[in-house]
Amino acid sequence: MSIRRILIVDDDPQIQTMLRIGLESAGYETRPALTGHEAVRLAASIAPDAILLDLGLPDRDGKDVLQDIRAFSQVPVIILSARDREAEKVAALDLGADDYLEKPFGISELQARLRTAARHALREKGEVTRIEAGDLVIDLDKQLVARAGRPLRLTPKEYALLAVLARNAGRVVTHRQILTAVWGPAHHDDTQYLRVFIGQLRAKIEPDPTNPAIIRTEAGAGYRLMAT
Repeated sequence: MSIRRILIVDDDPQIQTMLRIGLESAGYETRPALTGHEAVRLAASIAPDAILLDLGLPDRDGKDVLQDIRAFSQVPVIILSARDREAEKVAALDLGADDYLEKPFGISELQARLRTAARHALREKGEVTRIEAGDLVIDLDKQLVARAGRPLRLTPKEYALLAVLARNAGRVVTHRQILTAVWGPAHHDDTQYLRVFIGQLRAKIEPDPTNPAIIRTEAGAGYRLMAT
């Protein structure tokens, strides 16, 4: 999947201008939406390849806009988030947003997140099943994990946890999403339980578990596997 047409949903004219200039100079096509209602209408009518969605819209909550879009499209959605909206950011990720960027951010960082979203869409289609992070290789087809060419022995839960992160490589996966996928809905709030397993997994896959480079902690949100 390649991303070319991007719908920018933000009521701030300065941000709209900054994103339009930066993205169009990099070869993307952009369309603006200043309200939530306009965002849903354009998401359906022009079928963008990706959506940049601010949560603080003048007419509707951005999370409600995301839910409406998810009712008919799985287009990658990247949240544009202010730092004081951490709870809303996590809620949006749990509702199906692909990633988030905290304001202010740079165009180069945004382009990197767009590339990550495109790769994730390919993994969702089953077109990418081998993920590399440094000298760590995760083969989802064969259910094998190796570091520097040597297979690693993981418990079933450790592998399931790593597989969730690998399928979302480059993206933040929230605590709730991981706990639900690996342990089931009844455990979606057991964040301390998750931290223990993350620690066990890091001890096996990280070159230096005290300074993790493969599984990054996203404070207050979840974890991100840094694929290369």
